[in-house]
Amino acid sequence: MKYEHIIFDIDGTLLDTEFAVLHSLQDIVMQHLNRCIPIGELTFALGIPGEVTLANLGIKDIKEANKCWNDKMVKYQHHIRLFDGVRNMLDALHNKGYRLGVITSKTKEEYKTDFIPHGVGHYFDSVICVDDSAKPKPNPDPLFTYLKRNRVLAKDVIYIGDTQYDSMCAHSAGVDFGLALWGCHNSNNIECEYQFESPDKIVMEYGKQ
Repeated sequence: MKYEHIIFDIDGTLLDTEFAVLHSLQDIVMQHLNRCIPIGELTFALGIPGEVTLANLGIKDIKEANKCWNDKMVKYQHHIRLFDGVRNMLDALHNKGYRLGVITSKTKEEYKTDFIPHGVGHYFDSVICVDDSAKPKPNPDPLFTYLKRNRVLAKDVIYIGDTQYDSMCAHSAGVDFGLALWGCHNSNNIECEYQFESPDKIVMEYGKQ
């Protein structure tokens, strides 16, 4: 195997959370700032920690707003699903002997409430949430934490995600990056070693090795 570990982002890579994230954020902005910001102007929030998003929007009580945001997500929970092919991909890679991991901008609590219910958490040997490292993506700290925790070298790892933040995190840590095109809004200028059109393409690339 070229890689021993295949690490995934969650939102936009494993889970299709875009509708729920952006519409609940729109609700929070209205609640805290009394402004209706179009969904298209909130897409910058995808892939970064909630507290960073709220600070960028000028919300003062970030802790309270972030709690409200998580509560609002429940309203849109029925829109959240695994992307097509993800479950089969994880099963195939796991059966092939790869160590699978997660690096996400979700908090540990958000990971438990947003991701675990989808029934694929058992595939992952190691999960790095935003509270597990000193600085969030796009800083390399989450990947450094993963490498140290698993005693693995950067050359033996690939990180797969859908945003520029994921790419920057990977390359700053000396790790190869695979771009998940199925969840990516704009692949222009996102540096990557590989592009995958669908989860099945990952299985074709690594499941055969």
